Amino acid sequence: MVTTTLCAGALAVPFLLSQAQDADAQMTSYVTSGVAQDAAEALRADYESGTLNSGVEGLTTTHATAPDASGVVQPGHAGSYAVQHKVTLGDPAYESNGAPRSESATDLLEAGQFNVGDVQRYEFSVLLKDWKPYEPGDSESGDIIFQGKYAGGNVPAFYLMTKRNEVAFRSPHLNKQTTVVPDLRPFINKWMNFRVDARWTTDETGYFKVSAQLPGQSGYKPVVSYENVRTYQPVNPADHGYIKWGLYRPSESIENGDVPTRIVQHDDIRIFDLS
Repeated sequence: MVTTTLCAGALAVPFLLSQAQDADAQMTSYVTSGVAQDAAEALRADYESGTLNSGVEGLTTTHATAPDASGVVQPGHAGSYAVQHKVTLGDPAYESNGAPRSESATDLLEAGQFNVGDVQRYEFSVLLKDWKPYEPGDSESGDIIFQGKYAGGNVPAFYLMTKRNEVAFRSPHLNKQTTVVPDLRPFINKWMNFRVDARWTTDETGYFKVSAQLPGQSGYKPVVSYENVRTYQPVNPADHGYIKWGLYRPSESIENGDVPTRIVQHDDIRIFDLS
């Protein structure tokens, strides 16, 4: 079953190419630093309402006009429903704010925003629906599936993306990227769980800590940590940040030989206050 609607969309961001750095040192730091266990849940989108806003007033989705650009589908990750986003390259009906994307966002929700001084945790489950794997010679552009975004048309603070046959975590301002899932092919059409812990600072006391729980694993496993870094550094004025999930294909096109249609499902998006 699919239910569709149209809502306010997300702002375009440039896609920056990647460079993996210091993974071993980051992992050691992450494991030894520990992660706060007591967390108050600020926001949950589990789609059990069967609606695109998950019953959360103010949760926005896409400006894309295609009827199937976003929808609620069955089954979900741990319940009855999940949200699905679809993008077909070269078709303006799958564009939002002038870019090929379909996403949901927390920009208008106070509980879904982050500010300087906040310490938050973001969790989500994702399923790559009938995902066409990368093959040698294919375009190497990436598909963004989750991001922490500054308001005001800024480059994201961080995002998770599929690139070739990997899932990677990137912070554009830090110019750091690290592989989170080395090979996603065994997990196509299966639910993968991710967690990002962030301390939002304008000095060098911030961090991003990423964990993953793949099918068959009993719990989250730490995979990368960027610590003692400035995490809040928008180029344009921004009085807050927010999170987005769905599918954003910023550097892809039919002319480049990219996969024409991608579909992704998300469920159990949660924001926790770790402050």
